[in-house]
Amino acid sequence: MKICSLFSGIGGLELGLEAAGVGETLWQVEQDAFCRSVLARHWPDARRFEDVRTVRAGDIAGAELICGGFPCQDISKAGAGAGLAGSRSGLWWEFLRIVRESLPRFVVIENVPNIVIRGLGTILGQLAQSGYDAQWDTVSARAVGACHRRDRVFVIAWLRGSADANSIDLRQQSKRHAGRRLNVQPSGQAIPLDDGRARGFRIDPWETERGVCPVDDGVSNRLARQRALGNAVVPQVAYRVGLRIQQLKGEI
Repeated sequence: MKICSLFSGIGGLELGLEAAGVGETLWQVEQDAFCRSVLARHWPDARRFEDVRTVRAGDIAGAELICGGFPCQDISKAGAGAGLAGSRSGLWWEFLRIVRESLPRFVVIENVPNIVIRGLGTILGQLAQSGYDAQWDTVSARAVGACHRRDRVFVIAWLRGSADANSIDLRQQSKRHAGRRLNVQPSGQAIPLDDGRARGFRIDPWETERGVCPVDDGVSNRLARQRALGNAVVPQVAYRVGLRIQQLKGEI
């Protein structure tokens, strides 16, 4: 499938989806200049945009999967709790607008666990109103072999046909979808590394030095790199989500 990534960051989500064989990333939207430089290195042929608010369906014509982790500042426990009405997390409505204009076959959404109480019901209801069925689950980096937890909620939605079929109560529709799970299976372990160093780990089959944004080769752009990594989707988790999409393609 042709993939369009919104709020791309350094591309962790699309990296995992591509590794699972879901498709090829042709469009990316990211406002941060450093992150765009990382994206340009790894996806030199993709078309990039800086502002999700200016992207229109014609800009990404042919997109079959739209994915993204929209800002979490108004959703997370550390935020003020404005949720989807906030100035940052409210960019969800631009995400939704692009989905409704483009009607891709699949939609993948990522955000922090607190979205379950600050917006997930609304998101699922709006997707249902737009003609999509959905599954969601909370998946941690530790579940796929990391030595840190990093829980994140992932939603997979797929176009089921005409939105005219959604005239039923959307609140009940949302509750029905909220009970579904992605069935993302854990894989891998964090293995203690006996190399004489305290608290050493070897992550198998993880690579800890190479990747989309290494941080062990000097001090240049260190703060930008740390910020980008802190906001990034773990590719190994996105890979598992991609495998679930591959399963769904054979079921729907």
